[in-house]
Amino acid sequence: MLSNFPNIQKWIQTIRISWSTLTAYRVNFFLQVIGPSLVFFFIKYNLWSSIYRGAEDLIIQGYSFTQMINYHAWSLVVSLIAGGYASHNLAEDIRMGRISTYLIYPFNFWEFHTASFISFQFMQTFISAITILSIFLLGIFESLTLASLLSGYLFCFLVSLMWFSLQYMTGILSFWLEETWILRVLLQIMSAFLSGAILPLELYPNWITKILVYTPFPYLSYYPIKIFQGEHSLLSSAPLIIVAWTIVFALVNKFIWNRGMKLYTAAGM
Repeated sequence: MLSNFPNIQKWIQTIRISWSTLTAYRVNFFLQVIGPSLVFFFIKYNLWSSIYRGAEDLIIQGYSFTQMINYHAWSLVVSLIAGGYASHNLAEDIRMGRISTYLIYPFNFWEFHTASFISFQFMQTFISAITILSIFLLGIFESLTLASLLSGYLFCFLVSLMWFSLQYMTGILSFWLEETWILRVLLQIMSAFLSGAILPLELYPNWITKILVYTPFPYLSYYPIKIFQGEHSLLSSAPLIIVAWTIVFALVNKFIWNRGMKLYTAAGM
């Protein structure tokens, strides 16, 4: 049946090849699986334990110690599912002139990197499931329900598409920039602070949170966390906002690609 859809076969084979590349080194893959949980407990858990100093009655902007740990545990999960992709390989393909091969292949540049992104998401989904299980067994996810878990995953997959589109944009700016790593670093720092990944948005001034609602940043971490916690649902405007921003980034990417191809000279070949 798949023989009637050759393009689907190309997608499947590209996803398989990318998966093999991601899991080729077993020790590295093992560290990717256990690393997030270890980082969470050695850094964030100890950090907030020091801030609260065992004061069970201490409330910081509506968050007790248990609620704050729960928030940051979900923040870790969201970062794995929705914000783990980076565009450095994409930028290298342009800078080194490797995109010339995609110009003659029947499977073009964006299709290849999108298929690789899908494979990466499969791996991140597996890692996030292991992370959720390990944290749940320690009693941190006490109010976890199947409905909130499925809703959170669905929303995170939408967010991951937006994040991929945004990362793709930073990557194809290599048509004009020799290095794009500084853009990726700035984007990571901005998204970490403005998305609620480091601190819940309740700790920010009200005027900042009112502005952030109209940007894509709070939907990268804060809203997915609240959906996992059962405080928000998919039946809200958040998914529509994510889709709208994804479309905007996709259109900008198409414009940048068309302009970039007019300047491309395959200098790295």
